[in-house]
Amino acid sequence: MLALLRVRNLAIIEDLEVELGPGLNVLTGETGAGKSILVLALRLVLGARAPSGVVRTGEDSAQVEALFDLSGSPGVLARLAEDGIECDGEVVVRRVVYASGRTRAYINGQLTTLAQLSRLAAGTVDISSQHAHHTLVDASTHLGFLDAFAHLGELRGQVGQGHGALKKVDAEQRELENATRQRAEREDLLRFQLNEIDAIGLGTDTVADWENEATRLRHADSLVRVASRAEEHLYADDGSLCDQLGTVISDLEDAAEKDPSLASVVESVHTARSELEEAARFLGSYARSVEADPQALSELEERLHEVSRLVRKHGRDLSDVLERATSAREELEQLEGIESRMAEVRKRYDAVLAEVSVLAAGLSKKRRAAAAQLGEAITAELQSLGMGNARVEVDVAALTGADGFEVDGARLSAAGLDHVEFLIAPNPGEDPRPLRDIASGGELSRSLLGVKRVLAQRGPVGTYVFDEVDSGVGGAIAEVIGRKLADVGKHHQVLCITHLPQVAAYGERHLLVRKTVRDERTHSEVVALTDAERREELARMLGGVEVTATQRKVAAELMDTAQASV
Repeated sequence: MLALLRVRNLAIIEDLEVELGPGLNVLTGETGAGKSILVLALRLVLGARAPSGVVRTGEDSAQVEALFDLSGSPGVLARLAEDGIECDGEVVVRRVVYASGRTRAYINGQLTTLAQLSRLAAGTVDISSQHAHHTLVDASTHLGFLDAFAHLGELRGQVGQGHGALKKVDAEQRELENATRQRAEREDLLRFQLNEIDAIGLGTDTVADWENEATRLRHADSLVRVASRAEEHLYADDGSLCDQLGTVISDLEDAAEKDPSLASVVESVHTARSELEEAARFLGSYARSVEADPQALSELEERLHEVSRLVRKHGRDLSDVLERATSAREELEQLEGIESRMAEVRKRYDAVLAEVSVLAAGLSKKRRAAAAQLGEAITAELQSLGMGNARVEVDVAALTGADGFEVDGARLSAAGLDHVEFLIAPNPGEDPRPLRDIASGGELSRSLLGVKRVLAQRGPVGTYVFDEVDSGVGGAIAEVIGRKLADVGKHHQVLCITHLPQVAAYGERHLLVRKTVRDERTHSEVVALTDAERREELARMLGGVEVTATQRKVAAELMDTAQASV
């Protein structure tokens, strides 16, 4: 529901605020007072493009703000949440139009796009006027009207879920088909990658051993030299360290005979000499075993170079290469079993398609049964609205096109198998044609009123705006239009701009738009009327320049009649 609309510096409006309530809100005023500008303002906050020259003369920008109460519109709140806009049920939309032509849009203070504003508008406000796009012109909305009329929302939801499941299985099937086409090439690539990894015999410990062996071979000469020299100093040379320790041990043994406390020291030196002799024997053996082998070193360095290449190719370190080998083996196993997987997926696809086809066929059957009833109901409404010769047909045809899945010659979409469009024959003898081909704004608005009257308790939109719905009618028909607007207002918020007192009398809230001149500038303002002021305004709408007692009496009778019939 639209709770508040504030407009600044838009055309002749300097600064005004319009507070709306539930039910039927009527907006009246003399021609040129600014009623159409309010509709323009509302369209701007709903994402419409700003026409040139709308900024008030002398100002840099115009601004429109709207406060919506969306507590009863969970679908709209869900779309806002998808766009990253959280709210507690109230939404403030602000649109700024600059004199240069640039615009900015905000939802709850968050910068947004016109596309997001349009998403907000869907299911929030529906504007019907000769110059504004509205849902009845858009044939894509007619299917929703028919489903709402026939209470098919649950079945349509089941078809949508089935369609979603079918799309998922179809995507899996297409992926497998693509993999099958590329299978040979993919298998060759995977086997090549595995062969070049396996050919080296990779392993974390293996590569570490290779690196150690390569380092040993690079420094073979110096290692032999150091080991040989150490063996000589420790044991082989005359006067080696072990010989010197032998003398020390002999002297200490003699001393231990005089002082037994030295016995433990003698044992420690014996142990040290034994370990040094063992170390010397190892070093001698090591020096004799190490040989410079340029061929072996070259082979090792080639392997290590290949390992570095594989690391650069498959990741950042050796573990990435080993992981790639594991995943390549797993993928090869999957490719080898692709035929059986394809057969299983095709079986699931056929099962899901059969299930959703049955649901969609049942939905289509119910739609066709309800189409004639809806057409008759709308036709009856149009007759009571002064379009007695008009005939509405609800055409249900098989959905065609490239998108969707084929079922019995039709295309299956998330909404089913059908394309629905409202057709109207305004006069006897004429073939029904699409509503968008109707030239008269008044006829189109009354057609929309008729549809919404039929679907008053089922339509998803929170606020309906009617402009020129009373165009070209008067008297009894105007009173009928007013009564039907009030009827729609029992289930939705309605804003009606009217020039007819018979329509205005049915408003639960009456707003007057009037134009004044201050400081040689034109200003537009909106005021909420009391009951007494309403009678005066209705009398003015009935009469001419001067309001007579008779007109006031008729105005009072109109209000009494409207209140009694609502």
